[in-house]
Amino acid sequence: MANPSLGCLADTYSLSKFSTFGIFIISGLTLHTGEIVAAAQAWPAGIFGLVSILLFTPYFSRIILQLQLQPPEFVRGLAIFCCMPTTLSSGVALTQLAGANSALALAITVITNLLGILIVPFSISKYVADGVGVSVPTKQLFKSLVLTLLIPLILGKIFRESVRGVADFVDQNRKLFSKISAVFLSLVPWIQVSRSRSLLLMVKPPVFLVAIGMGVLLHLILLAFNALALKSISAVSGGSRSVFSKKENANAVLLVASQKTLPVMVAVVEQLGGALGESGLLVLPCVAAHLNQIIIDSFLVNFWLRKDLSTDGTKVS
Repeated sequence: MANPSLGCLADTYSLSKFSTFGIFIISGLTLHTGEIVAAAQAWPAGIFGLVSILLFTPYFSRIILQLQLQPPEFVRGLAIFCCMPTTLSSGVALTQLAGANSALALAITVITNLLGILIVPFSISKYVADGVGVSVPTKQLFKSLVLTLLIPLILGKIFRESVRGVADFVDQNRKLFSKISAVFLSLVPWIQVSRSRSLLLMVKPPVFLVAIGMGVLLHLILLAFNALALKSISAVSGGSRSVFSKKENANAVLLVASQKTLPVMVAVVEQLGGALGESGLLVLPCVAAHLNQIIIDSFLVNFWLRKDLSTDGTKVS
């Protein structure tokens, strides 16, 4: 905000596209095939996660579009955010921290992001673009998502499996690769804020705080929706014997099915070419929403861990 010239220069050289490419290269490098295979036992929970992320939660974008807020890009940005697949790293990381089924979380993450390339353009066209009276270049968007998301993910995975020693090196330096991915991700809001500085200065702080609050509320609604759905499905599919009743499966699905990814959202906005408004204003509330969902879920995981500790302590005593 203080000195946008460097960010604008980075935008001139399309650095945000390269950073998105880099994020998905790293995702492919860190992807374990064995973990995906291990998730097969909990496939019904995985199916629900896929359906929730790609078909159910995009409906909430219609509700968001009913809100009246200036600039309208804030509302449209969050509506687009609703149509995104789950996060690539934070959902799986939080699942591992919670001691839940990380293999299931990883499988849902990979599959939804691959299927999302096919479904996201149509979801935006149906739920968002129709609501604001514009058309979305679906074919161009699909092509761009394949080039910037799918291809680097596959290249990273191929490099991991085909080049000797790469898998061991990546696994031994996971923290380093996570930091590199975080740097790539941070380039996105930096460039967007730099290029949209003049527009952002026109936005009143109370309005931006309202947009942040909307993002928090959206995540809480998604958590509540998925938790209720998982409870209901568990009750009608065998109760305590159901795959959905197992805490490690339910917690994994709840976390990944309630999160939305920022890099894919940015890639989508880049391809819209201003069809739904200024890209910087579309992305800004979603950057806050992306960070807030991680913070909220961190508290949730901490609550689960404390609850497990108290339960174990009660059993011991």
